[in-house]
Amino acid sequence: MMNWKANPSYDGHEDVVFVGDEALGFAGIVAIHSTVLGPSGGGVRVWTYPRVEDALTDALRLSRGMTYKNAMAELPMGGGKTVLYKMGPDRAACFEKFGEQVQAIGGRYVAAEDVGATVADMRAIARKTSYVSGIPKEGGQAGGDPSPWTALGVFLSIKALLGGSVQGRTVAVQGTGAVGFGLCKLLADEGAKLLVADVNAANLERAKALGAEVVAVDHIHAAKADLFAPCALGAGLNATTIPELGAPIICGAANNQLASEDDGARLQARGIIYAPDYVVNAGGIISVSAEYLGESEAAVDARVRAIAPRLMKVLETAKAEGLTPHQAADNMVRERLAAAQRA
Repeated sequence: MMNWKANPSYDGHEDVVFVGDEALGFAGIVAIHSTVLGPSGGGVRVWTYPRVEDALTDALRLSRGMTYKNAMAELPMGGGKTVLYKMGPDRAACFEKFGEQVQAIGGRYVAAEDVGATVADMRAIARKTSYVSGIPKEGGQAGGDPSPWTALGVFLSIKALLGGSVQGRTVAVQGTGAVGFGLCKLLADEGAKLLVADVNAANLERAKALGAEVVAVDHIHAAKADLFAPCALGAGLNATTIPELGAPIICGAANNQLASEDDGARLQARGIIYAPDYVVNAGGIISVSAEYLGESEAAVDARVRAIAPRLMKVLETAKAEGLTPHQAADNMVRERLAAAQRA
C-alpha cells in the first residue's frame, strides 16, 4: 500500500481508503480531506490514469478542492472525492461492491456523480449504502443529476462578469460534456456566440447543433473571446497556456484549473480576471448536499443563485486587499474552517 501522506498533494487529509475488487476487476481511491463541517461530500470520478500514483494525486487535489468548495458555499459538508481508475466488465456489480465499501467508511463520505459516472451508477451504489446522492426524486425534493445545477451556477457567474448579459458576447468553452454542454445551452439561449472544443466527437455534434463554432482542442484557450470557460479536466491554466490566453476573463466549471499557486499571479500580471473555480462550480455539490439533507429544489435554486454575488464579493475583496482572487477565496474558506474548529 502506497504512503499517501508522502504525496506532494497531501494537505492534512484525514484519511485515504483504497477500494476495489480483484475478481470484478475494479480499483479506486476515496480521499477524505476534511469532516470539520460535516461528512465529506464529493463525486465519483471514473478515469484512466498512466499510474496509480497519478490517480492518488488527483484524488488528493480534488478532495481538498471539495472542502474549499463546500465551505465557500456555506454547506454543512466537508470535502472528499473518489477516483475509480480501473472498471471491470460488469459495471453495475463494480458499483454495488463500491457501495459496500462506501458503507464501511461509516458515513464519513457521501458519493455522487462526477466525470465518467452516471445516475445509473449512483443507483447501483444506493443498493448497498445510503451514503450516496445524485438520484432523481419526486415531489419537488432535491436530487438527481447535479450537472445542470453546476452549469447554472457557472452561467450566472459569467453573466455577472460580463455586466449582466451575454447577448452578442463570445464565450470559448473548453469541454462540452454534461456540464459544458449544459452551459453552452444556457449561453446560446441568451444569445451568446459559442466557440467550443472537446476530444469527444459526439459532444461536439451536440454543441454544433446550438450554432457553436468548433475550435481545435489545443487552441481553444487562445481563441479570441470575451470570456474563456474551462469545463474539462484540471491544471489547464499553467505557465505554458497563460501567456497564450485569448480572453480577458476566465470562468468555468473545471476543478483545480490553476496548475500551481504561481499561476494565479501569472493571470493577475496579465490583467486577466479569474473566477476561482470552486466558487463558481458549486452548484452540483449544493444539489448533492440538499438531496442528502432532504431539502427542496427551491432551496437548491436559491443557493445556486447566491453563487454569482458571492463571486463578486471575492473579486472585490481581492482588489481591496491586493490579493489574487484565489488567495482571497482561500482566506475566506480558512476563516470559516477555523471558526468551525473553535466552536
